[in-house]
Amino acid sequence: MRLFVSVDLPDDLAEPVADLQDEFADASGLTFTDPEQAHITMKFLGDVEEDRLPALERELAAAVEDADIDPFSVRYGGLGVFPSPDYISVVWLGVEQGGEELTRLHEAIEERTTAMGFDAEDHDFTPHVTLARMEHAGGKELVQELVRERDPTVGETRVEELRLTESTLTDEGPVYSTVESFPLE
Repeated sequence: MRLFVSVDLPDDLAEPVADLQDEFADASGLTFTDPEQAHITMKFLGDVEEDRLPALERELAAAVEDADIDPFSVRYGGLGVFPSPDYISVVWLGVEQGGEELTRLHEAIEERTTAMGFDAEDHDFTPHVTLARMEHAGGKELVQELVRERDPTVGETRVEELRLTESTLTDEGPVYSTVESFPLE
């Protein structure tokens, strides 16, 4: 199973995410993510044997407990790119509010999953929603201009749970399904 831990955006933010993606429509080289599946990846786990699932679920529940965070609000806004404006591989929507709580959750998840043998992150955690991936640099200048000049706010929502999500790769793109939910208390 190909798994990651996520905070999913609610259905009512899919349209504002799609509208924001439309602003990048003329930038050649971009492949857009499905706004119906918009999420913040808290930890990518990769391929996980099914027999590891019970232990992983226990550790993720413990990570939520370790972080000791009540449900909180996240406001999605701002734009950015990874790894840099000169070499763009990902265009993302940022977090204007709730970043501190997301980071604390990420750190607790990271500690528990690396103790289980999952790879440690090799970069700092930046809470974000991936809007598009850049396959070639044809539209790079337009992307740079939009990221520099636009500062959109897409919406706000309550985060009440983390999800262990399975990603099934298909010809039409990845399909996500929830394996388990971990409520914040």
